Amino acid sequence: MHAHPPSTDPSIRTPRYPTGQLIARRLEIGTRRRCLTAGHQAFLAPAHLRCGDTYAQLAAGLGIGIVTVVRHVREAAEVLAALAPTLTEAMKTPIPSGV
Repeated sequence: MHAHPPSTDPSIRTPRYPTGQLIARRLEIGTRRRCLTAGHQAFLAPAHLRCGDTYAQLAAGLGIGIVTVVRHVREAAEVLAALAPTLTEAMKTPIPSGV
């Protein structure tokens, strides 16, 4: 099991830009107080989407409910998707030499 306890410092492992975007999203929607910081939330999405950690594993590791993890991952994935280039933009991006 690959759980991420709340004591894990997300500032070391999480890029600052997605965290800032999550903070902006929270302010935009006028969210109430959350049980996780935006940094921890930004850490959840890649842990689930890229590493394959289940919602149950993440919830157990953080000591929060599965529904909370699902909500945080979904919101983070939406924010990250909005940052991604469109297919047309990606196709126009030159491939670096040596790849």
